[in-house]
Order: sequence, then structure tokens, then C-alpha cells
Amino acid sequence: MATRARVRAPELVGRGGWLNTGDQQYTLADLRGRIVILDFWTFCCVNCLHVLDELRELEEKHRDTVVIIGVHSPKFVHEAEHQAVVDAVERYEVHHPVLDDPELATWKQYAVRAWPTLVVIDPEGYVVAQHAGEGHAHAIAKLVEELEAEHGAKGTLRRGDGPYVAPEPVATHLRFPGKALLLPDGGFLVSDTTRHRLVEIERDGETVRRHIGTGDRGIADGGPERVRFSEPQGLAVLPDGRIAVADTVNHAIRALDLTTGLTTTLAGTGRQWWQGSPTTGPAREVDLSSPWDVAWFADRLWIAMAGVHQLWTYDPATETVQVAAGTTNEGLVDGPADEAWFAQPSGLATSADGERLWVADSETSALRYVERDGTGFAVRTAVGTGLFDFGHRDGAADQALFQHPLGVTALPDGSVAVCDTYNHALRRYDPASGEVTTLATDLREPSDAVLVEGDLVVVESARHRLTRLRLPEEAVRVAGQAHHTQRAATEITPGTLRLDVVFQAPAGQKLDTRYGPSTRLLVSATPPELLAEGSGPGTDLFRDLVLADGVTEGVLHVSAMAASCDDDPENEYPACHVHQQDWGVPVRVTAEGTPRLPLVLAGMDEQA
Repeated sequence: MATRARVRAPELVGRGGWLNTGDQQYTLADLRGRIVILDFWTFCCVNCLHVLDELRELEEKHRDTVVIIGVHSPKFVHEAEHQAVVDAVERYEVHHPVLDDPELATWKQYAVRAWPTLVVIDPEGYVVAQHAGEGHAHAIAKLVEELEAEHGAKGTLRRGDGPYVAPEPVATHLRFPGKALLLPDGGFLVSDTTRHRLVEIERDGETVRRHIGTGDRGIADGGPERVRFSEPQGLAVLPDGRIAVADTVNHAIRALDLTTGLTTTLAGTGRQWWQGSPTTGPAREVDLSSPWDVAWFADRLWIAMAGVHQLWTYDPATETVQVAAGTTNEGLVDGPADEAWFAQPSGLATSADGERLWVADSETSALRYVERDGTGFAVRTAVGTGLFDFGHRDGAADQALFQHPLGVTALPDGSVAVCDTYNHALRRYDPASGEVTTLATDLREPSDAVLVEGDLVVVESARHRLTRLRLPEEAVRVAGQAHHTQRAATEITPGTLRLDVVFQAPAGQKLDTRYGPSTRLLVSATPPELLAEGSGPGTDLFRDLVLADGVTEGVLHVSAMAASCDDDPENEYPACHVHQQDWGVPVRVTAEGTPRLPLVLAGMDEQA
């Protein structure tokens, strides 16, 4: 095994305390003898949710030697609330201890710059690896096996039960429901997300008619007692009367026939899409990535592909899928559909006149829409400014703020209701006046709403229920507050800044150069004027950025990708792995700043 620098792991601290430990508090000394994997995550981040799923197999296979600890490091104000973290841990079935770190104390100690980031600590308490982004489970699993062998031989490995203590289950009809659909008879179909099923409910919004799905995580077609989902979300009616289901963690679109009760798979393979995979073709042969919502628009089923920051479409006539909008880059950029940037689109709704597709673009806290533009489509922003600006403020659209909205509902008068999830509010945007107002507050993480006889029935996800609200004749106007992500800005020197993305192919792998460069780097800034030179794409993982005079702060947006393959000369078709991460780095230009900005994609800690 390669020699590693001996870097002592900083202590784990967080004002919010520990979850999933039976109220027990832990230090690294308590975990000595175990392989510890720190997962720096925040529950708004779909890439973090992908990592939770990637780690499940490793966690189960090495349960007696590995302790995974989620270090919850919030981006949004709401995510710093302790109860919100408690809810998220249950919602996403996190089966390991979680340290609630609302002030980012441990994040700073480990010099983390991106969600998600994984840090591996050996049984003697030393950091041995750090990886940013998703897709590293294979490399970490191999490292864990090496550490087990090395420390087993040294006598420094301690096996046994870990510190995880499962919370007591709670009995409710729904558990963190995601989306709802009004049925022709006035009842509702609800995606019961955390219980991996759909629930059909009577007109009263409470009485359960039937459950569709076993309630166990998995993927299987069949009738109500056999079908299996994995955290289903969005629902939409297809022209043939079946209901399309965004089966989010299965990376699939399913179709439910309410008459027969039979569920089949329309699109997706069950595998997550990665860079380089096909983006068009037979629907059941193309991988998808965390489809979060669906809506019928422009003679297609549109899919909010939250996992890759795009919108895709499914054509039932040809049974094919294709990318309709977005580049996979995360951010807020309008324009022709194939040039636009999104950030975890999570809610879709077609306008009453069928001319617009409204989009809740959650990570930019924005309300956006798609409309026809000549022979194609264009993306516009109604409310929102970017990845790091959010709040609860009404008024003119160019000044109004949301906080991570997950749902949109088109209203008959042309306006749109927005489930402003992290503000626990229902908001309204009126295109005619260009104004944003507040319809209701004191909801709990509203994630969707359906229009019923002039009322709105809201999915209160964190209260596990549907709530009926009468639309007020005059909405409330909230002056509110503006927020900015609380991460401290990195001080950088004026002039030229050296950007280095640190990547080292995991042990047993090498860069894949069979078809050209195996790395990619894309750089931009908010405001764009921050960079005089250095923005745009390239194939090197380093670049000299020239900062413009007179712009003293902003955000550097960096997207890096590297492809590596197993280094096995005997294998003609080695397995290949894509490592990708997007960073948004707040920066401040000062005379005392650093001339170099290192970002770790994958590699040893001492290289950063």
C-alpha cells in the first residue's frame, strides 16, 4: 500500500449535536480503531443525496469496520434549523450518525469547499483521502479494503457494532410526501416519498383509499402489492389516461394505470446517468438522473432532471427520450434552451393557456419558464438571481426572493403559485403586474399544490399531510429579508489567480486518454465582470485567471470532470469511472489574499 502523509484529523464539533446515536456524543478518540468516512452534505443538494445512495452498499458490507458520519453543513438558512436536519435524516433514510454543524465549524476545520465532500480517516486518526463530488464509492471501497488489510495486520483495527442507533418509527398516513395529483373523481394521488409508494386519498384529503407499492425501496413493475419505487416524487397525467411517476432514486419514469392498478416502466434503466452517456434514444435504454417532477407540455412529457440540472422530454409516440434544455452546468443562465443553465429543477407546471412551462429551479431559488422561440424553445427567469442569493421578500420580480422552492402551480388567471419550501410559505407571481406576493405562511416545507374548486391543496411535506387553503382575494405583501450563503469568502490576491483542481486517479486506476483528453474544466463568474481573462471551457485542470480591476467580490463557478479506468493490462474492457464536481466559491479580492486557489476533485489530502 502506498505511503501516505500523516495528517491528524481535526476534531468533530457542531453546535447542533449528534443525531442517530441515541443522544450519545462522540469524539474521534471514541472511534479510534475504526475506519471513519466523513460525508460533508446538506439536504438541499441532489449530489449529496446521490452520495447517500452510493454509500449504502459500502456501509452495509463494512458495517463492522467502517463508521460513516454525515457532517451536515447547511447552505440555506432553513437548513441550519435543527428540526429541519432531524427531518432530513429521516426523510432520506440516513442510517448512520449525523453531526449537525449549523455554523460550519467542522467544514472549516477540514477546509471543505464543496457539497458533497468525502474524507477518509484511518483507524489511527489520520486523514488519508479526500474526494469532492459524487461517483467516488468505487475508489473508497477499494481504499477501505486496503485499510482493513493494513490495520488488521498492525493490530490497530477494531471490529464491532458502530454507534448508529435507529430512531423510533412514527405512525402517520403519509411520511414526507412529495407531490400530489388531482384525480377525475376529486380524490388525490400522493407520492409518499419516504415510504417508497403512492397513496390514493379521498376528496377530504385524509382518508386513504389504497396504497400502491410494497413500501420497500426497490424497482419492480406490477400491481399495487408488487410494484416497488424508490423515493417517488412528481406525477402527471398522460394523454392515454395513465399517470407518469418520477421515480427519483430509481432514475426512472414509471406509468400507473389507475383502472388496472398496474405500474410499468416508461423510461430509464435504473442506473444513474453520467457524463458521456447517451442523452437521446429508446426511453428504456437511456440512463436518467434523479427525475424530480413531470408535466405535459408541447406534446411531450417534460421531465425535471434535477440530478443533471436539465429538462428532458419523453415522447410516447416514439417511446424515446432526449435533452430539451440545459447543459448540465449548474447555475442561472437564460437563452436558447440548449444553452441555458439550471440548478436542480424540481417543480413543473404548464400554464393555463399551454404557452409556458413554469419551472421551480430550487438551488437558484428561482422561478423560471420555458416558452416557444421560433422553431425551438427558450428559457427565461421571472424571479431569482443566482445560486447564493435567497430570502423571503415580496415586491417587484427583480427584487423578490424565494428560498429553495420545490413546487409550482399554474393558476387560471395566468399567475403562478410557488411552494416556497424553505420559507414555509406559499407565494404568487403575477406576470401581468410583475409582482410577487405571499399567499400563506406557517406551512411546513410545502413541496407541491393542486388547484381544487378555487382552493389550493398544499402538500405540507414536513407535516406529513395535505392542507387545503382558500385563495385570499388580496395576498399579503412581505418586506422580508435577503440572505446569502453563509460560507466565508476566500480572500484572493488582485491580478492573476492560479486555479488548480487537484485530481489523482484512485489506486488501481489511470486517466482514460483513449479518445482524447480525459479532463475538462469550465470556469465562469458572478458577476461576469469579475474575470478579465480565464473564463470558458478547457481540458487542463489548472488555469491562470486574470481578475478585473475594480471588482472586489463575487463567486467563481468551477466545473471539473476527470475520467479514469481500471489499470488492468489483462482486461480489454476495463471499468471506467467519471469524477465530476461543480464549485461555487465566494471570493473577495484583497492585498493579503492568496495567489492560488486549490480545489480537490479527488486525491490525497496533502496535495490540496
